[in-house]
Amino acid sequence: MKTVLVSAVALIDTDGRVLLAQRPEGKSMAGLWEFPGGKVEPGETPEHALIRELQEELGIDTWASCLAPLTFASHSYDDFHLLMPLFACRKWQGIPQPKEGQTLKWVHARDLRDYPMPPADIPLIPILRDWL
Repeated sequence: MKTVLVSAVALIDTDGRVLLAQRPEGKSMAGLWEFPGGKVEPGETPEHALIRELQEELGIDTWASCLAPLTFASHSYDDFHLLMPLFACRKWQGIPQPKEGQTLKWVHARDLRDYPMPPADIPLIPILRDWL
């Protein structure tokens, strides 16, 4: 089974809320909520993949020094295995805007379970909730 490396981030605002993005129609798992991020391309570190993805998906800039490793997900789907480090980030430049048709929502950690998420993301919720 192929392993896919995806990097994700919990953007945390000054009120302690986390940014979730809803997968748009036409993508796999459309309608589910997830932490922003994306595939790590060949030659990229997970941090640099996040910096690129945040610029492409949300129009914001951050720096590797602002990405703190928090936990990771390891989950087998039908046709691949997902390995996804989750970083926490409290500092970025710009205001997150949906650049790829997704819906964005700032959510308190205690309310994350109210949003349907991909199976790989669900085990990250209690860790994030306890950390915040």
